[in-house]
Amino acid sequence: MHDDQPDIDAATLIGESDDVHTIVVARRSPLAVRPSAMKIYVFLPILFLAVTLLGGLRLGAVDSAFVFLKPALICLIFASALMILIIRAGLIDLSGWFSDDIPTLQNIANGGVLVTMFAATVQIFNSLIPEKGLPFWVIGFCFLWTIWNNLFLDLDTKKLLRSLGGLFAIAFIAKYLVLANLTATGDAGWLQRLIQDPAKEAFTWLLDLPRYSAGTGYLQFFAIALYFFGLFLTPRRTDK
Repeated sequence: MHDDQPDIDAATLIGESDDVHTIVVARRSPLAVRPSAMKIYVFLPILFLAVTLLGGLRLGAVDSAFVFLKPALICLIFASALMILIIRAGLIDLSGWFSDDIPTLQNIANGGVLVTMFAATVQIFNSLIPEKGLPFWVIGFCFLWTIWNNLFLDLDTKKLLRSLGGLFAIAFIAKYLVLANLTATGDAGWLQRLIQDPAKEAFTWLLDLPRYSAGTGYLQFFAIALYFFGLFLTPRRTDK
């Protein structure tokens, strides 16, 4: 006759001499994993896709119509270099995102998250770099110089984020405060604009500045804030 033994899920009892040792087997509750998975694989991609959309949006100067601008090739180059910096600074540990120990489906999902991050990074540069003219080359050179130097520096996560914050802030002020105030509005003929404000019209013509509504700056400020929020929420590893 055998006694019925109760099932023990959380612990295993092992008899050793006269002592009884209890070994507790830790188990991860599915409910504890779900919020982290939702943040990484649902919330983060939506956040970065929103940045991707907003980074290319402009508001027309005349009727505030939505205009979506594709990024220049230099934006893809800068975004690729910045992704390398993000990995080198330790914001993302690739071995914790892609590994043979991680399920294949999770590896694919991790790749999708990083693709959305790259797309958002491209559009952030598209947002901050002027579309054409002399300002395009000046601000583009500043980005190139800073990113190139950072590639050879020993940066940690905090230093990288501070560097990016300062660089993006300067570019935003230059484009949406300084250059935007030098640009003549497009709600009148060129002769009327020349008579009313010849200085702005001259700067617009000399610098080849595009004419956008003031609301464009608000959209891009929101896009940059969302981008940094996404970087803050991005985990260093996904295998823990």
